Amino acid sequence: MSIFSRNNLGEFEEIVMLTIGVLGENAYGLAIKEEIESRLNRAVSMGALHTGLYRLEQKGYLKSKLGKPTKVRGGKPKRFFVVTAGGQKMLKKAMESRQQLWSDIPEGVFKLFPSRS
Repeated sequence: MSIFSRNNLGEFEEIVMLTIGVLGENAYGLAIKEEIESRLNRAVSMGALHTGLYRLEQKGYLKSKLGKPTKVRGGKPKRFFVVTAGGQKMLKKAMESRQQLWSDIPEGVFKLFPSRS
């Protein structure tokens, strides 16, 4: 399988999925956006977020369900997201790949990082 496979996670997709894990049962669009912006000091448009969420859902890495309609939202329900077992496997694979890369960097190559000794 190519490293550019359609099933690989992009950085933003990985961030979205991890943020959904952080938020747990409260993982809906605006909460995900605000959590990413707060934690990473990174602006996120709702359009980009929705595109990412639906792409991840199409890949089978997320599932969503509608909550109850609320007056605050003009009777519209929130859509809540959870990471599927397949999504969790992809996150684990991404984490392990990154950890391996970090551990394979020879000591002293990155001067700003402390020695492993």
